[in-house]
Amino acid sequence: MWTRDAVLALAPDAGSVSAAAKLVGSVSADGCDDGAVWGLCAGSGKTPYQTVVDLTGPAYKCSCPSRKFPCKHALALLLRWSAGDVPVAERADFTTTWLEGRAAKKETPAPAERTPDPAAAAKRSERRAERVGTGLGELDVWLTDQVRTGLAGAAQAGYAYGAATAARMVDAQAPGVASALRRLPRAVVSGEGWTGRLLTDLALLRLLVAAHARLEDLTEDEAAVVRAHVGYPVRAEDVLASEPLRDHWAVTGVRDVVADNLTARRVWLRGRRTGHAALVLTFTPSGQSPDTSLPAGTVVDADLHFHPGTPELRAVVGTRYAAPVALTDLAPGSARDAVGEFQRAVSLDPWTRHWPVVVSGLVPVAVPAAAGPGFALTGPDGTLPVDVGGADVWRLLAVSGGHPVTVAGELGDRGLRPTGVLGGGPGDRRWVTL
Repeated sequence: MWTRDAVLALAPDAGSVSAAAKLVGSVSADGCDDGAVWGLCAGSGKTPYQTVVDLTGPAYKCSCPSRKFPCKHALALLLRWSAGDVPVAERADFTTTWLEGRAAKKETPAPAERTPDPAAAAKRSERRAERVGTGLGELDVWLTDQVRTGLAGAAQAGYAYGAATAARMVDAQAPGVASALRRLPRAVVSGEGWTGRLLTDLALLRLLVAAHARLEDLTEDEAAVVRAHVGYPVRAEDVLASEPLRDHWAVTGVRDVVADNLTARRVWLRGRRTGHAALVLTFTPSGQSPDTSLPAGTVVDADLHFHPGTPELRAVVGTRYAAPVALTDLAPGSARDAVGEFQRAVSLDPWTRHWPVVVSGLVPVAVPAAAGPGFALTGPDGTLPVDVGGADVWRLLAVSGGHPVTVAGELGDRGLRPTGVLGGGPGDRRWVTL
C-alpha cells in the first residue's frame, strides 16, 4: 500500500491534485489485488469512466478523454486505495482485458536491430571528440579572460552571464558543460560572498577542460567521469548490459528541474540491503508528464544497472520483481557517516554537487541567522545545516515535533536539502515528502 504523499507525487500538475481530491467520493472502488487497482468514476455523462492502475508500472488506463497521465480519476482511485478503502477482489473484465493486452505487448519480440557498423561508429566518435576538443579549447580562453579581466562584468551581466559561451558548447556537442555554464548566474546573484562561489564554479570548469585534454592518461573510471560531465552520450542498452545490482530500492526523493523545454526528473534511491545510493535521471519534453514509475515514498524490488565511472551513482532500472510498496523504514545513518559519504564522492568525482544521504536520530531546529531564521539537524554525533532551497522545512519541523527523526536528502556544500522524512510512531511509520 502506498502513502497519500506517494500517490500525490504521481500527479502531473497541481491542478490534478486538487481535482482528484474532489473526486475521491465519486469513485466506486471495485477492487484491487497485488498487481492492480480498478474502479468506476462518475463523469459528466451517464456512463462512468473505467479506470485501472497497473501497480507494477505504474501505468494507467481510463476511458475519460483526458490526455494527462495519470488523470484525475486514476489519482482519485489511488487516493482511496492508499486510505485502505478498496477491497481485495477478482478483477473486473475491463481490468483483465487491458492488463492482458499490456502483457502481450511486453512479450512481442522487438524488431531486429540493424547491425551497427563499427568503422562508421568510430568515425562518428572521432568527429565528436574533435568538436568537443575545439569547443573546450574556446572555453579555456573564455575562462582565462574571466580571471584576467576580473568579475565585474559578471555582476553586470547577471542572469545572462555565460549564456553565449553555453550556446557555443551546445554547438560543440558538450551539453554537460553547457549546463554547468547556465548554472553560473546562480552564484552571481547569490548575495554576499558571490565572487568566491563563482570562482569555485569557474575553477571546476577549468579542471574539467584540463582533465578532458588528458583523457588518455586517466584510468577507465576517471575518464568515464570526465566524459559524463562533458556530456558524452551513453546508450541505455550498453548500461543495461552491465552487471545488475538487485535490492529493495527505497525512493527517498524526487526533484524536477525545468530548462530548455525539458523537465529533468532526478530520483534518489537507496538500497535497503546494500546501502548503495543511486540516481535515476529522466528527461521529458515540455508539456508531457515526467516519468512516474518511481514514486517518492515507495520501495521497489528491482535490478539497477549503473553507468560507468566512480562513484557509481547514475543508474537505469532493469527488471522489476514486484509492485512498489510503501516505504516505512530506512537503515539508520549518522551525520558523520553522511559527511563521509559526500567527501568520498567528491574525492572520486570533484564535480559532485549533491550526494543522497540518510541521517537518523537528529532533531530539526531553528538557529539564528543574519538573513532570517536558519535551520539545522542536530544530534549527539554532530550537526548538519539545512539547505532550505526547494524543501518544506516547516513541514519537517511539524513532523518531528521536537523529536529525533530519520531524514533523507541531498547533501551539498551548503548543507542537507531534505527530500523526505519518516514520521509517526514505531507501529505506524509513514513517509512524508518535503
